[in-house]
Amino acid sequence: MWKYLVAWFVMLLVSITNGAIRDFTYGQYVDELTAHQLSSLSGIIVLGIIIWIFVKRFPLFSAQQAISIGLMWLTLTIAFEFLFFHYIGGHSWSALLANYNIFNGRIWVLVLIWIAIAPYLFFRFTPKI
Repeated sequence: MWKYLVAWFVMLLVSITNGAIRDFTYGQYVDELTAHQLSSLSGIIVLGIIIWIFVKRFPLFSAQQAISIGLMWLTLTIAFEFLFFHYIGGHSWSALLANYNIFNGRIWVLVLIWIAIAPYLFFRFTPKI
């Protein structure tokens, strides 16, 4: 299981880099919502590649394991987001929760859904050798 914890840290670093790229490049030229949406979509793509690489390199043994890993990643990501950005970043709880309002165009929740289900999808649809 430690390999998949390492994978989460890799995904965390890539996500931080994705956010930095947004903030220092295209985020300066488009409105905040558009930057958020572009960053979320690029995050889904890049995280999907990372997840696929880890699942290919360290094959999952069962659907249950794949589901457990996805739920672990989801829990770690939400915990990191709320704890880090509230206590270190100084964001209010309401500002953090606003990022989950898909009806206002905030699609971050799709990234969370993706990291939760991707291990199972890659396990289920990757040919077994």
